Amino acid sequence: MRWSLSVAMLAPTGLAELARVAEDAGFDAIALPDSVFYPETVSAAYPYTSDGKRMWAAETPMPDPFIAMTAMAAVTRRIRFATGVLKLPLRDPLLVAKQVATMAVLSGNRVGIGVGLSWIPEEFAFTRTDMRTRGARTDEAIEILKAVCAGRGPEWVEYHGTYYDFDRLMISPAPDEPVPVYVGGHSEPGLRRAARLGDGWISVNTDTATLTTTIQRLDALRAEYGRDGGDPFEISVAPTDASDVDDYRTLEDAGVTECRITPWRRYPASDRADAVRRFADDVIARY
Repeated sequence: MRWSLSVAMLAPTGLAELARVAEDAGFDAIALPDSVFYPETVSAAYPYTSDGKRMWAAETPMPDPFIAMTAMAAVTRRIRFATGVLKLPLRDPLLVAKQVATMAVLSGNRVGIGVGLSWIPEEFAFTRTDMRTRGARTDEAIEILKAVCAGRGPEWVEYHGTYYDFDRLMISPAPDEPVPVYVGGHSEPGLRRAARLGDGWISVNTDTATLTTTIQRLDALRAEYGRDGGDPFEISVAPTDASDVDDYRTLEDAGVTECRITPWRRYPASDRADAVRRFADDVIARY
C-alpha cells in the first residue's frame, strides 16, 4: 500500500512546505484536484452530493495543479505527484503533453496524470469545447499523452483520430520513463476507459463496499480487454470509512494500491503539518 496526501482546496502559499512535511513523514505521493473556474450558476447537478449542490464556495482556493506540482517538486526529492483528476477534455492534448513532459523531466520522473471528464456544462461552454464529445475526445487525448510521454525521450509522433489530427512532430524535453495516466470515474464508460487505456483508476470519495464492487468490475473489464496479464495497474482510492490499520489492510486485500488521505479531517484539532505527521505515526508506520 502506498499513501498519497490529498491537498484539495488548500491555499497555494502553504503547499511547498506541506510537501516537504509529507515527504519527511513517509507519504509516497501528493494528489491535486483540478478546477478551472467556479461558474456562479451551473445547469447540472453535482454528482457526488445527495442534494446535487457543490460542497465548496466560490472563493475556495483551486490552484492550477501543474503549477502547484512544479512548485512542490522543486522543494522535494522523492515524493511523487499526480492530478486527481485533470479535466482533460477542456484542454488541447498537445499543450497538456508539452506541460506534462516538461514536468516529468524537471521532477526526475515523479509525475503521474489522473484524468477525468468534468460534469459542468458551463466549463465546456466558456472554454469553447464540446461537452457532447468529451468522452471520445478524452480517449484520443490519453493516447496522445501516452505517445508523447512514452519514456523514450524526445521522438517523432503523429496522430490521426476523429477529433485530433497531426503529422509527425517532436516535443522536447520528454521523459526517459513513461508518465502513467490514471483514469477517474465510477460510471461504466469511465471504468471501461480505465480498463482499456489507463495505467490505473482513481476513485471519488466513497466507502469500502463500493470500492470493492468497483474494483471487481475493473478486474472483469481488464480481462475483457486482454489487459489482465500482469502489467502494473494502480488502484488509487479515497475511502470514507477507513480509520485504522485493519481497514486499510481490507482495502489492500480488495486490490487497492494507494490510499489518498486528508489527515486534518482525522485530526481536526491539529494544524495540517501536525496532522500529516500524526497520520504517519498512527497508520503508515504501523502498517
